Amino acid sequence: MSSESPSPVATIGDHVQRLAIIVVAVYAATQLLADIASLKIGVVFGLAVDMGTFIYPITFTLRDLAHKVLGRRNARVLIVAAALINLAAVLYLIAAAAVPSDEGWGLGAEYSAIFTPIWRIVIFSIVAQIVSQLVNTEIYHWFVTRITRRHQWLRVLTSNTVSIPIDNLIFCIGAFAWAMPWSTVWDIFLFNLIVKYGVMLFSIPLIYMTKYDVV
Repeated sequence: MSSESPSPVATIGDHVQRLAIIVVAVYAATQLLADIASLKIGVVFGLAVDMGTFIYPITFTLRDLAHKVLGRRNARVLIVAAALINLAAVLYLIAAAAVPSDEGWGLGAEYSAIFTPIWRIVIFSIVAQIVSQLVNTEIYHWFVTRITRRHQWLRVLTSNTVSIPIDNLIFCIGAFAWAMPWSTVWDIFLFNLIVKYGVMLFSIPLIYMTKYDVV
């Protein structure tokens, strides 16, 4: 008989397993949707912002919820898997754009213009996701094992307050510093940080979707 302790998935109840499946699916879908929405650069309050910024911060709290029901090891797997899904989606969209369009469709050029990515944005977006979410994982784990399991809103606030600026810094510098003045990059960084932090605060109640708590 193996002396290893059972995995969190093997020990949780059916209702928590269903929640775990939903959280994993929504996390991956939200990551993908945020990357697609980022292809649109909007103007909000007179400042340029990629439209993925308004949904992407939710993934940090969803990651915390996945960590809560599945544990640290599975949270790490989820982060890497979501990044690979995003990369695979980009590659597929590029391949689809390269296929000649039917003459009756009439939107082939527009499709190619939108879905043929700027690689530095794609690469640094994925790098930022992986690094920041792994940092989020370690901060969250440190908080619940070394500080307290009480005040769940505070564990989310603490881990996300550390990881969101890291995500923002990697992405803004990597994606934009090559092509824009530093003053513009700083404006993008600051505005994106404010938006991401505000959305993250709004998403904190998600952590209370279950009482089950895996270290």
